[in-house]
Amino acid sequence: MTRQIMTETNMEARADIQAALSKLAIGTYIIWLRDLKRFFRDRTRLIAAFAQPLIYLFILGTGLQSAFNLFGGGQTKYITFMYPGIVSMTVLFTAMFSAISIIWDRQFGFLKEMMVAPIPRSSIALGKVLGGGTTALFQGFILLLFMPLAGIPYNVEKLLMMMVVMFILAMGLTSLGVLFASRMRSFEGFPIVMNFLVMPMFFLSGAFFPLQNLPFWMRVLTKINPMSYAVDAMRGVALKGIAITSGGLAINIPTPPPELLSNPQFTSWLSQVQASIPQMPQLRVQYYPLSFDLLIVLSIGIALTLLAVWRFNKQE
Repeated sequence: MTRQIMTETNMEARADIQAALSKLAIGTYIIWLRDLKRFFRDRTRLIAAFAQPLIYLFILGTGLQSAFNLFGGGQTKYITFMYPGIVSMTVLFTAMFSAISIIWDRQFGFLKEMMVAPIPRSSIALGKVLGGGTTALFQGFILLLFMPLAGIPYNVEKLLMMMVVMFILAMGLTSLGVLFASRMRSFEGFPIVMNFLVMPMFFLSGAFFPLQNLPFWMRVLTKINPMSYAVDAMRGVALKGIAITSGGLAINIPTPPPELLSNPQFTSWLSQVQASIPQMPQLRVQYYPLSFDLLIVLSIGIALTLLAVWRFNKQE
């Protein structure tokens, strides 16, 4: 008799767990699908999010490439160096600002309806995280189509690894956005807070400049910035086997006229001058092992997801 009661109790417990997991999965899927449909139906947002990184890459990148050449950058391929950082920037901005949909839903009462629906509140948070992460991953994937224009040939292994890094990064950053959006009530305040977080994270990630020879205080900030490890992983995967710098003198010396080059004394003097000028340092493509970068980004992403779910469950 006792065994029969225990068996029935275990079966009821299993049925309850299966029902709870089923509700969690269904709620997560519905919220994810809704956010995805909203993203693809908003043509203006889609075009703007697609055009911004291209402006950074080809206009700012081309201008800085010219500055590198002018000030003695040797044959530094700045656009190639900058490309993985721009991909990470696209994922960062799309993921973080996707959480503004929570404030939109709260303003129009839809969030309240979801909160009283017969689904776990955790499914709402997870659906928002997956929805924002998927849209950010899609935006980053579009940029991967422009790899050859940045001097990076197509490679299946690189594409897959970059997608993995983007997915981990997108989920963690969306969780951070959901964490803040769950506490905010106004549209005006959310962009201000997000820019306060996004801009330092982006500029200290090494997306635009190498993290070499930095002041001590900036080195400390880059080491505690999770975006630094994401950009480092992205750049290490994308630029594997690609030379960013081919050396060169730190100071450009104009080519002398042919009549001077025919003078042995002048050519001897010119050789001594060139030998006394230091060579340009090689840009480092990756500072940390790839496994270490992924571990840091994944750990922070999981922690932020758990915090976002916990904070969402505290909603009133």
